Amino acid sequence: MRRTAWRRAQENLIGALLAIFGHLVVSIALNLQKYCHIRLAGTKDPRAYFKTKTWWLGLFLLLLGELGVFASYAFAPLSLIVPLSAVSVIASAIIGIIFIKEKWKPKDFLRRYVLSFVGCGLAIVGTYLLVTFAPNSHEKMTGENITRHLVSWPFLLYMLVEIILFCLLLYFYKEKSVNNIVVILLLVALLGSMTVVTVKAVAGMLVLSIQGNLQLDYPIFYVMFVCMVATAIYQAAFLSQASQMYDSSLIASVGYILSTTIAITAGAVFYLDFIGEDALHICMFALGCLIAFLGVFLITRNRKKAIPFEPYISMDAMPGMQNMHDKGMVVQPDLKASFSYGALENNDNISEIYAPATLPVMQEEHSSRSAPGVPYRVLEHTKKE
Repeated sequence: MRRTAWRRAQENLIGALLAIFGHLVVSIALNLQKYCHIRLAGTKDPRAYFKTKTWWLGLFLLLLGELGVFASYAFAPLSLIVPLSAVSVIASAIIGIIFIKEKWKPKDFLRRYVLSFVGCGLAIVGTYLLVTFAPNSHEKMTGENITRHLVSWPFLLYMLVEIILFCLLLYFYKEKSVNNIVVILLLVALLGSMTVVTVKAVAGMLVLSIQGNLQLDYPIFYVMFVCMVATAIYQAAFLSQASQMYDSSLIASVGYILSTTIAITAGAVFYLDFIGEDALHICMFALGCLIAFLGVFLITRNRKKAIPFEPYISMDAMPGMQNMHDKGMVVQPDLKASFSYGALENNDNISEIYAPATLPVMQEEHSSRSAPGVPYRVLEHTKKE
């Protein structure tokens, strides 16, 4: 009994280390690729980053990190691996601070990044509690075990509730145009819960096959593989739609909380992660999740939001247009105003010489004595000295 518990604890540790390593490497890879894109933003060739070693190094590290996260599901319970994605948020926050190009005074630096430091500390404490009080009810991912869990009545009931909820959310999102971020990220989280369930099954069966216990001849392996790919693709599609409407920091915090909560629930129902655990371990694990949630929220809350870009035509850059900045006249529209091209504010104060020429319509008299004339006449403005 003790030997079995010790072996499970070792597997939990291996899975947690693989997940932490994978998320850390993924965060470094994404920051390397982002740095490469920013550095080559002004080049004529839109694909110049393909020619840089930095971008390819980032791609290699990205694949390596994802492979580590994938392998971690084969060794540790689903409820332990999923919350460890907070490591990516922590690493991104630290890397972002290290690579700042501007020089800050200590007072300004602490004031600007105090929430990030507090969030990182809370996320680290939450991660420690998750690893320490994680469930130990991990079993071998054989074809028989996965099939047995798949047809169990708790999971079938859970799937029925999830399908009904997903259809309702999809109806409100598509038919009623309810574009609330919670609705979109709930769709992502519901799909993500099925993704991690199938990922654990596929990864566990592959590891057992590599160890000599062949599992690839079970049809359930290919069913899980197809479900994994399909849910991952649709999950990425909904995430792409959310990123077009909401800020990335808001998506990161809300998405992490919703996805982790629903994925832990799915793991507890499908793989029975918390069977045999005492109440103290379950409460401490839940406390670790809440602390990690708060830490991620504070880290993403402190990120500087991008100012929405609104295109305009710079009037003072047009040929023949006189410069009006020296007279205190605003040429560019305020970003908070409505969409406009080259709109001028305070039009009443602009001199008459800048008023546009008017084109009044001249009524044509229909008579036999009048000759056909020009129906329009341009009123010219003379410059007042």
